[in-house]
Amino acid sequence: MLLKLENLINRFSDLLGVIAAVLLILLLLNVFYDVIMRYMFNDVSIGMQELEWHLYSTMFLLGVSYSLRHNGHVRVDLFYERRSPKTRAWIDIFGVLVLLLPFTLLVGYYGIGFTQEAYELNEQSGDPGGLPYRWVIKSMIPFAFFSVAVSGLGMLLHAVNVIRGIHEDEPTENFIP
Repeated sequence: MLLKLENLINRFSDLLGVIAAVLLILLLLNVFYDVIMRYMFNDVSIGMQELEWHLYSTMFLLGVSYSLRHNGHVRVDLFYERRSPKTRAWIDIFGVLVLLLPFTLLVGYYGIGFTQEAYELNEQSGDPGGLPYRWVIKSMIPFAFFSVAVSGLGMLLHAVNVIRGIHEDEPTENFIP
């Protein structure tokens, strides 16, 4: 049961990684279009420039869950690297329960109010020609932090499964380069 739940959460995190990769391609196309229009046709679009940071921030925020799932996150290897798989699993359990989950749930919770306020005020770009509906990009903050919390639960389940001896230490199977 725990293994199935871990795999379900891992598929969710991998899906967010695929979405982040697609957003990177869209970001590259957007920048390419913006540069061509600016330097070849002397035409500047504020909306397209704002879309660049919308795509970048969404890509970054969604990529954190994927990175956590594949152990691509920053970790202090001073205590971790030379330990046995079960000891590393206990360190992961501690890190998820004491550090990751409280932080992500707190930021996600307060991000909801931040997004709601932007929605109620119909917040939009202050620049002429800028993008409307600023709440859409602000909604990515709580979504991303709750997604990291879900990926953290996957990491927690993985650690429990390592302690139970169900599978090996590293959750890098099905890695999408």
